[in-house]
Amino acid sequence: MNDNGDFHESAHLSECGSLDMYEIMKALHDTNFDGHIRPDHGRNIWGEDGVPGYGLYDRALGIAYLNGLWEALEKNK
Repeated sequence: MNDNGDFHESAHLSECGSLDMYEIMKALHDTNFDGHIRPDHGRNIWGEDGVPGYGLYDRALGIAYLNGLWEALEKNK
């Protein structure tokens, strides 16, 4: 977040932001979380013209990424 309160949407990979998505998903998995998980925000990509912060394509990529992390955690029990 910038000093003025604005923020920049980043890609979902941990290396692109300030949070380790694998560790977050691992914590949820390790505590047997059984609720809903979804990306809250996304970038407008591939020429999409929508409300800033709510890009449909990037949120779809985000949920695919989270599903992949969850599957890896399930397979490594």
